[in-house]
Formats: sequence, structure tokens, C-alpha cells
Amino acid sequence: MAINLSLTSTLLRVANSAPSPLSPIVIRGGPKVVQPCSGKLRSGTLKSALRCRAIVGQAAEEIKEDDDVSLHDPPSASPKNEQVQERDYTGTPYVPIFVMLPLGLINMECELVDPDNLINQLRILKSSNVDGVMVDCWWGIVEAHNPQKYNWSGYRKLFQIVRDLDLKLQVVMSFHECGGNVGDDVHIPLPKWIMEIGSKNPDIFFTDREGRRNHECLTWGIDKQRVLEGRNALEVYFDYMRSFRVEFNEFFEDGFISEIEIGLGACGELRYPSYPANHGWEYPGIGEFQCYDKYLMESLVKAAEARGHLIWGRAPNNAVLVDHADRVLAMANIAFEETPIAVKLSGIHWWYKTASHAAELTAGFYNPANRDGYATIASVLKKHEATLNFTCVELRTLDQHEDFPEALADPEGLVWQVLNAAWDADIPVASENALPCYDKEGYNKILDIAKPFGDLDGRHLSAFTYLRLTPQLMEEQNFMEFERFVKRLHGEFVENVQPNHEEETEEEVTVD
Repeated sequence: MAINLSLTSTLLRVANSAPSPLSPIVIRGGPKVVQPCSGKLRSGTLKSALRCRAIVGQAAEEIKEDDDVSLHDPPSASPKNEQVQERDYTGTPYVPIFVMLPLGLINMECELVDPDNLINQLRILKSSNVDGVMVDCWWGIVEAHNPQKYNWSGYRKLFQIVRDLDLKLQVVMSFHECGGNVGDDVHIPLPKWIMEIGSKNPDIFFTDREGRRNHECLTWGIDKQRVLEGRNALEVYFDYMRSFRVEFNEFFEDGFISEIEIGLGACGELRYPSYPANHGWEYPGIGEFQCYDKYLMESLVKAAEARGHLIWGRAPNNAVLVDHADRVLAMANIAFEETPIAVKLSGIHWWYKTASHAAELTAGFYNPANRDGYATIASVLKKHEATLNFTCVELRTLDQHEDFPEALADPEGLVWQVLNAAWDADIPVASENALPCYDKEGYNKILDIAKPFGDLDGRHLSAFTYLRLTPQLMEEQNFMEFERFVKRLHGEFVENVQPNHEEETEEEVTVD
């Protein structure tokens, strides 16, 4: 695995010259003085907070006094209006919409739960003209008991129901544990035989500095280590994906399965599991490095020795995610042949308004001020012709400042940075909401991202996935707003739109 050695050296230098834990972090170029250790910063451990606090402080000092604009600066956050004003999307590009199905739809015996209720809900969804649905295919269910013994029975019944209703299907290869994400109401662990291996060799899991193991997914350090009953992790993932492709061949052949999203880490996202709630993390904590299992440490030492700098072989470090994505996506394209694939990136928007972007850093995104940490990821997705699926498009920066001012969050800035990185790489960009959304204001925010106003290149999202099918969505008023949202995504005429005649034009920003 490739290691970002220059960053490792920087982190070591920062750790050795950390300022007093009681001194404030001064963000140059602005009037604010932020004190993240004043009791408002919450993370799993005080030690991790102080270490990343030192990183933030060091990086902040490197910004010039007159640096008023960053490459990450988004369009200005729009204030809330008492009366919601809307754009007219009639005749705009058609953006397909998919709806995530409930997490507990398939039980641990791979049986479809309450199919009659599901059919009724899918018929209602179909009436709103959604394009299809998304479903997770859980590794912990399908290959639960023994290696290469797959049970797809419940998914076959589900797929047949969805196809009979003439809906398309996006499928997620979910190689992670279910139960650790916001809104997760079921628990699906990794396969039993994996957990048995892990009880004897816990280094197959990501590990933090205190030695705590994270069971959300396998460490990337065993991508090429045959420690899983004679197979390495890449072989395990490929065998699972190929089994799925063979099992559901007819659904691929008729185009019913329109896309496969490849799980690459915690919560199915390409990131380190840096902020596990079961280890005490609370928003907006910066998280903890998860690179201390022996396989990742050995990889770091080898890379440091090859460069002639042994000291770089000591953690903390920020091993890049790109190699893992590159390897797994290569396997996915072989397994799924001509079917489009996608990768989900997490929207880590807290601490975005600091120089170091510390929360992104612990998750594996080296995205400090004036450096685009997402361009390299976009490049590897371009290499494998994969769509980038991004989250948190419904969140407003102003709301985050009101609710959690200590978080220094900027979801709008992050969204625009990632979308532009993908569009610059000429790859499709899809998105989904991070939290439940039922109101007009949230839908308008999504539409603003889906079809940017005044974009000279006419860029727009390739698809949107709505999180998720729930009883709340089926409530009359909520579903009426959802139907209206679907029409506007599709570029159809909608009555009672109150156009905003004061739409701002783009301003030219010069970066010194």
C-alpha cells in the first residue's frame, strides 16, 4: 500500500512541536479565535483531540496574514428566507431518482421480511415516477457462516418484486457492518467466520493508537495478505461480487440492475473508520487515526525503509485511500463486466473551516487549505470509469453554524469542492442526502446542487438517491412534497412555484 510519506513527516514534526493544550487555535485571515479545547470539542479521547488540535494549530500558523480566500471557499452560504423562494426547473435536464430500501428488509437468514407491505409501498413509490430503488447486499448475511457459501435467496425474491413493478435497481456491495451509521436501526455484523478469524488475529481490523479494534470492516492492510482461510481480502471481495453477478445474470442481461456501488470502507464509504460512536466519538469530534494494526504498520515501515527515512515508519500517519480503491475497483470491473459501478464518499464537513481540515485528515482525506484532497480520488475513479456518489447535499452551512458553532462546519463548501473535483476529472457525479428530508427547504437545497444555476457547461448530477423509504415518507403531506421534488428533478412542470427573480450571478474570485 502506498504511503503519504511527506505527510507522515509533517505530522511527526507537528506532534513534536505541539502548542500548549490550553492555548487557542488562531485562524489567520479572519477575526475568529477558536478554542476547541474549551469543553466544546468532543471526541473519543482527550489524547486524540489534543494531537489533532496540534495539527490544526500548526497548519493555521502556515497561512499568511493576508490569505482571505481559500481554494475551498464555496459560493456564499445563503441566509434563510421567511418565504421559501424556488427556481422553476421546467425543461431542465432529467436527473433520475432512486429510493433506498429499509435496512431490515432482509433478515439474517436471508429471508425477505413482510413482502406484502413492501409491495404496497413500492406501488406508491412507482406512482410518483421514481426511477428505481437501491438495496444493500450484506456480506454478513449472504456469506454469513462459511467461506464461499453464499445464500442469495431473499434477494432473489426482492429483485423479482422490484422488476415486476418495472423499477430499476441500484445494488450496494456492502462489505461493512450495519449499525454504526446515523439512522441505522438494525445490526448486521461481519460474517461469523470472519469474526472467528478476528478473535485469533485481531489485526485484520482497523486499530487506533490505544489498541482498540474496529469491527466495522476489514483493514486495508490485508488486501494482499492471505489471512482469511487461505484468501486475501481482495480475493474475498472478488469471489463475493462474482457470485452475485452469476446468481443474478438474467437481471443484468435485461438491464434491470442499472448500477453497482462498491463498498470500500466503513458505512460503505471510501474512508477510514475514524469516528466510531461505540468508541465514544460524538459530533463534532475530529476522530482518531485508525492505522495501527500490524499490517498497515508493516506497510508503513517498508515504505519508509525504501525511501531511506526510518523515522517515517512511526505513526501517526495518513496512508492514502487511493491504492485500496484502485485494487478493489479493478476487481469489480472484472466481476461486473459492462455494468456501471460507483463509489460513495463521506461528507465530513465539520472542521472544514480550519486550515488543516482535521476531521477529514483522520478519515484519510489530506485536504488542508489550498490543496485539493479529492482530485486524486477523482482520478482513480476516472481510471475505472466509476461514478462518484457524494453525501450531505441537503445540509446548509448556516444551519450548522447555528446548531454547532464550535464545529466550524461547511457542508456547502465541501460539496462544491468534491463536485468540482469530479467534474474536472470528467466523471459522473451522483449524490444522496445524509439525513432524513421531508420539507420543501431541504428539497430546494438538493435541487440547487443537482442542477447548478448558471453553470455554463450545463453540468448536473447523474442521479440522486433518496434516504430512505420509511413510514414517515408515506405520510400524506410528506409524500406530496416528495412527488413534487421528483417532478422537479425530472425537469417537469410544477404548479405554484414561486420563482426567485433575484438569483445571484457568479462572482469572479481571485486567489493570490
